[in-house]
Amino acid sequence: MDPYDTSELTPRQSTSSSLKDYFIGATPLQKRLESVRKQTTFVLTPPRKKIPQCSQLQEDVDPQKVAFLLHKQWTLYSLTPLYKFSYTNLKEYSRLLSAFITAEKQKGLAVEVGEDFNIKVIFSPLLGVKGTERDSEAFLVQILSKSQLPSQNTEGKVLWTGWFCCIFGDSLLETVSKDFTCLPLFLANGAESNTAIIGTWFQKTFDCYFSPLPINAFNLSWMAAMWTACKMDHYVATTEFLWSVPCSPQSLDISFAIHPEDAKALWDSVHKTPGEVTQEEVDLFMDCLYSHFHRHFKIHLSATRLVRVSTSVASAHTDGKIKILCQKYLIGVLAYLTELAIFQIE
Repeated sequence: MDPYDTSELTPRQSTSSSLKDYFIGATPLQKRLESVRKQTTFVLTPPRKKIPQCSQLQEDVDPQKVAFLLHKQWTLYSLTPLYKFSYTNLKEYSRLLSAFITAEKQKGLAVEVGEDFNIKVIFSPLLGVKGTERDSEAFLVQILSKSQLPSQNTEGKVLWTGWFCCIFGDSLLETVSKDFTCLPLFLANGAESNTAIIGTWFQKTFDCYFSPLPINAFNLSWMAAMWTACKMDHYVATTEFLWSVPCSPQSLDISFAIHPEDAKALWDSVHKTPGEVTQEEVDLFMDCLYSHFHRHFKIHLSATRLVRVSTSVASAHTDGKIKILCQKYLIGVLAYLTELAIFQIE
């Protein structure tokens, strides 16, 4: 039987013996795609999303701050609009939050604003991290340790970091009054106890509400497709997928790593709409990966749950963890995360 004969196979069962050849081979690939298109049912009007473009960071952006955001694992949250938040009061917010954190960690002790704590809180703007002029300006909050030696004025290490942003958030901006500041996406790095304390202070001060922002398998598939579609000057990581197999007494994880050039070749073969990604293309992309894996290992990945994707652009986990690796596509990654956050809020 011809290895590429798909007449008796489903979209998740046909593949080639060589992944790279399968991705770029003309005739076998055409057969494979035709088989998938005939046997896969798609919605009548599949959603479309633009492929992330190069960063649209403004000229006044601080390169050091942007670099600081990369290569760190952030936990995602959605955030309702902040009431009566003012960018002119960032210094005062730093003092108030410092007092609140210390009071929370030293319950029962009287703490006055302005007292010399062992921590320091810094609010600072992230200029240029926005999609349009209408988007609210992003800002960064950091907790730093302070030296307990009087002779040392240097700041200690960063204990916790969080940042608030809104990238192409027009759908939310149009629904709130001017008294509210829309920063629907919040990203935190550090101890969860600190995240909880800071969240409590923001909720009490600005009448807002934080919610964890998980990423389901559907959105992980979209991320994998969109990030694979990005044109890279050079690749810094393999393209990797992680699936979870529900079983007892504990779950089993399946990892599938692909050379990024092979992943890009596969995407180019299924991509038909310039500048956009469609649901059909995402399904074709994932179906081809499932088929290849089944041919070699006889495992139906369609029966498992996708929990993590990793590319040279970024990596994301279903638990709501994200690591952004490429400054070039920072805005594109944040735009999709902002969309997910707004959807959860609404």
